[in-house]
Amino acid sequence: MDATLQAEKRDGRGKNEARRLRTQGRIPAVVYGTEKNKATEIAVDPKVLLRILHSESGVNTLIGLEGAGLAAGGKVLVKEYQLDPIDHRLLHADFFAVAMDKMLTVTVPVVIKGEPKGVKQQGGIVDFVNRQIEVECLPADIPEHIDIDISELMLHQGIRVRDLPQDAKWKPISEPEMMLVHVVTVKAEAEPAAEGATAAAAAPGTAAEPEVIKKGKKEEDEEKKK
Repeated sequence: MDATLQAEKRDGRGKNEARRLRTQGRIPAVVYGTEKNKATEIAVDPKVLLRILHSESGVNTLIGLEGAGLAAGGKVLVKEYQLDPIDHRLLHADFFAVAMDKMLTVTVPVVIKGEPKGVKQQGGIVDFVNRQIEVECLPADIPEHIDIDISELMLHQGIRVRDLPQDAKWKPISEPEMMLVHVVTVKAEAEPAAEGATAAAAAPGTAAEPEVIKKGKKEEDEEKKK
């Protein structure tokens, strides 16, 4: 999916500048990896950006930043963004300029389809172990999600990264033996859940801090390719 986001360059920095922008309905942002090989400081509309982030393609949406000084037709991906921990308003965003003819690595969600035979016939339950994987592809070929049909899975059977169907547009680079989803017995699933609940109860409370959401892209590899 492609989207367009209006942006304007900014000169000011610091908390005062950030507060001034937010009172005007904008937030500070930075674009990395431009042709000039330096960070470009911009301001964008957080409401429009939130709509993009909440779309089906989410952080993997190719965004055209109009007015940000990018080359004609230049696209960016969201590198990371910061949310207020109380009301979840966008506070800041970082973008990464991409070259449409160069491969990059992104994290893509996995979506499971169907009800396994191991659930209907054998009383098992679905254990969705890993809900996303890393793939390598061109920016224009980033999949919104990867569908997995689990309807034929029996008890104790699963699907790993190596079992995914081949696709000419993208290549999985996560560990081939990484389990994505399998059908397990109720007891095998309940024990880890109980341990997690105990650990959560024992953990001390912490003060709310701004939440930084990082995109699952290998930025260092991308910078080297540029």
